[in-house]
Amino acid sequence: MTISTRPYLTEAQAQDILDAAAVEARRMKWPVTVAVVDDGGHLLALKRLDGASPASAHIAVGKARTAALGRHDSKFYEDMLANRPAFISAPGLECLLEGGVAILLAGSCVGGVGVSGVKSHEDARVALSGLEALHVG
Repeated sequence: MTISTRPYLTEAQAQDILDAAAVEARRMKWPVTVAVVDDGGHLLALKRLDGASPASAHIAVGKARTAALGRHDSKFYEDMLANRPAFISAPGLECLLEGGVAILLAGSCVGGVGVSGVKSHEDARVALSGLEALHVG
């Protein structure tokens, strides 16, 4: 019997994503929350910057979960809704707004990062900044 192995997101990597995303958000003076989840959508790390709304914590986690569970950036689902509004009822995908990015390591989705607090495309920019620090996509 062969046992499969797969990459996973470490605690240190989750923290690196938060830290790098926070650097970009602070540079732009954007009060956001950044969330990192594992491949099952379970919260690994969260950072709510000064001035970020309490609701942004819930939204950031939802965006991250959507990206991780769906294995696509949350923008993919936001765009899909334009042509297929019934997709909003898809189970497990709880926040179909841009700003959630799937984390890919060695060809596998190992989690997601979600950002909320500013315009959706700005949230996505902050999320991608976190991933760039790890050299993952």
